Amino acid sequence: MEKDSPKWKIVDSEYIIKRPWLTARRDKVELPDGRIIEEYYVLEYPDWVNVIAITKDGQFIMERQYRHALGKNCIELPCGLMEEGEIPLDAAKRELLEETGYGGGEWSKLMSIAPNSSSMTNLTHCFLAVGVEKIAEQSLDATEELTVHLMSESEVKMLLENGEIIQALMIAPLYKYFSK
Repeated sequence: MEKDSPKWKIVDSEYIIKRPWLTARRDKVELPDGRIIEEYYVLEYPDWVNVIAITKDGQFIMERQYRHALGKNCIELPCGLMEEGEIPLDAAKRELLEETGYGGGEWSKLMSIAPNSSSMTNLTHCFLAVGVEKIAEQSLDATEELTVHLMSESEVKMLLENGEIIQALMIAPLYKYFSK
């Protein structure tokens, strides 16, 4: 394997916007060969989590919710933002419980993936929770409006194969899970 490429040097950096859901900065960078890129844009996000949650009777917990940027209702895994200081596993357990009311079970980490390593600073931590059960009611954020759907393994595979799950950060852990 080749050695790592040298890092780019940040010559100057300026925040364009700092909001709870969007932080963007413009960097001026110097490449290892001395070339200067005057404007390189970086989006700063907290890390995200998602969960492949399977009930005691083998049903996958999926969600359907409207995603404004695409203007579509999407089928997804339970997911969300990590809160400041929160560890990934705790965030995943919290998100599953808040969004679906399910908890418990045996948890393991599947993978951590980069949403877009060229322009975004965060990772998505993907977990598997097997044997979860309904232990509470949903406790959704003000901007969340989603429905919970229990699906068989074959139904989830069919959604993947038919391109009905379109979020790449959901597709990757599902394919990893099904490849085992």
